[in-house]
Amino acid sequence: MLVINNLSKTFRGGIIAVENLSFSVNDRRICGILGPNGAGKTTTIRMILNIIQPDNGTILLNNQSITESSKNVLGYLPEERGLYKKSTIENTLLYFASLKKISPTSAKKLIEPWLERFNLQNMGKRKVEELSKGNQQKVQFIAAVLHNPDLLILDEPFSGLDPLNQILFKEVVMDLRKQGKAIIFCTHQLESAETICDDILLINKGRAILNGSLESIKEQFTKNSLQIDFEGDGSIIKQLSSVLKATVEHGKAEIELREGYTINQLLSELIPHIQIQNFEKSAPSLLSIFTSVVGAENLSSDFLSQTPKELK
Repeated sequence: MLVINNLSKTFRGGIIAVENLSFSVNDRRICGILGPNGAGKTTTIRMILNIIQPDNGTILLNNQSITESSKNVLGYLPEERGLYKKSTIENTLLYFASLKKISPTSAKKLIEPWLERFNLQNMGKRKVEELSKGNQQKVQFIAAVLHNPDLLILDEPFSGLDPLNQILFKEVVMDLRKQGKAIIFCTHQLESAETICDDILLINKGRAILNGSLESIKEQFTKNSLQIDFEGDGSIIKQLSSVLKATVEHGKAEIELREGYTINQLLSELIPHIQIQNFEKSAPSLLSIFTSVVGAENLSSDFLSQTPKELK
């Protein structure tokens, strides 16, 4: 179990990267650390990995501070490739295993099942540079989990993966959760996080905006959210007095009611303009929640562009 209390980090020039951040990651749980580029996600990860030191706050893994000797219980999949391109898959994994004090004999016994799991069997003698980006990502993932870590940190793990391999990665991550691992899933792709995370930490400008289980966060915002199917010109929806904001696309709309308005008031405004086929209360998307809390004007364009359909 990872427990972080009041973590802060300021860089030269007074740039506040992380400010009074507190959260925990329990065993058998996947915690999504989410937010736009520059939100403080990478700085937080580097402090957890003991690469940089916080100005204030504590980081405890299994009730102990993280030191060089305790790093063997950590597994880290970085966003950027960190493989030796001229090395073979087998030699690459043997090298990373040696860094975790695993003997070559033991490592070879561990490597083979993982290669089979990722459909890389009989490819151990191939050089990394000969692999596709997706297969390189598989090798890097194996290097992160080969030593059976207690805490696994995945930074944009689906980068470079086609849809089928994304499914495979998700299955593997879910299996690791079942085995008791505490897992951090770090991304700015909110749709991916919704399908895999148990808990969510939303960060913006170095501060926690929302923190808790995905279920509880969605429940908190569901009361004012409505999903409708309709026929007609939906452009009017965003202009109604009862609508705070709306996502409209192909005969479907996700609507957030303005404070003080009811569903009946919304329907009475809609009926003269469109034909409603179905409506129901719905849990809003994470992007919808995030923008409602911090405002779209405070989010970087790269973050918003990850899920463009939410903004149409």
